[in-house]
Amino acid sequence: MNNKEKLLEVKNLRVEFGKKNKKFVAVNDVSFDIYKGETFGLVGESGSGKTTIGRAIIRINPAASGEVIYKGKKISGQIDKELDKELTREIQMIFQDPMASLNERAKVDYIVSEGLYNLKNYGSEEERKKKVEQALLDVGLLPEFASRFPHEFSGGQRQRIGIARVLVMEPELVIADEPISALDVSIRAQVINLLDELQKKKGLTYMFIAHDLSVVRFISDRIAVIHKGKIVELAESEALFANPLHPYTRSLLSAIPTPNPRVERNKVIEVYEPEKSHYDYDKNPPHWQEVEPGHFLLANERELTECKIK
Repeated sequence: MNNKEKLLEVKNLRVEFGKKNKKFVAVNDVSFDIYKGETFGLVGESGSGKTTIGRAIIRINPAASGEVIYKGKKISGQIDKELDKELTREIQMIFQDPMASLNERAKVDYIVSEGLYNLKNYGSEEERKKKVEQALLDVGLLPEFASRFPHEFSGGQRQRIGIARVLVMEPELVIADEPISALDVSIRAQVINLLDELQKKKGLTYMFIAHDLSVVRFISDRIAVIHKGKIVELAESEALFANPLHPYTRSLLSAIPTPNPRVERNKVIEVYEPEKSHYDYDKNPPHWQEVEPGHFLLANERELTECKIK
């Protein structure tokens, strides 16, 4: 990855909610890079801070400390109007719930065009309509669907409309926040294949947020595992599955269902118990370390030594 261009850098990001003595730390000291053209997977259970990180990158959630750097420019905190406009176009988000993320009172034409209207990113009305038409075609929908309302579509079609709304802005980085979790199982593969095709066709970079490791393995180049606001392990997809080092990662992997009923019946699911899984954290707290090239782990010196022995 050293010869690849860094598109996004997240450095020691911390996100808090609440005030003074009622503060809740949702994301704590998180760091990672996303390279141009890759799919970066972020995995963890509900409430682990995955979506909060995505929303901090697109500036919905303010960062309490740390930095978010996009194309070498700091984008967290106060930024000027021109950079804000640039970011609004270049970083887009696909939301989890296709039912809630679309305006029920607006036609598809307006929903897909909303970003164009906000940034005045078109010359004439004819050009705008052509952009909407092309975005709908790109996601496998007919241009005549532009005159319909969201309630006339299925969940999978609504998510495609959400993706078209992103594509019409011609972004570079797309944050996909569990884009398939609210869809029927039969539709999920279609949406993932669509995202894969669009990435190849348009050179997109994805940050793919999910709780299902098996799905993330299929689409991601690298995967970061997050637990209670901290990234505990980061590696290339196949390396993570072949050699999971953190006990929480092993716990997630052991919970993936197996198609073979005999194997599934005899499978032992690992339960992650922090108090039993780690050593001397009171005296020797963990820190972020590179165990092998490209494979990072949150561990203290004793745990790191044991990893290297294995």
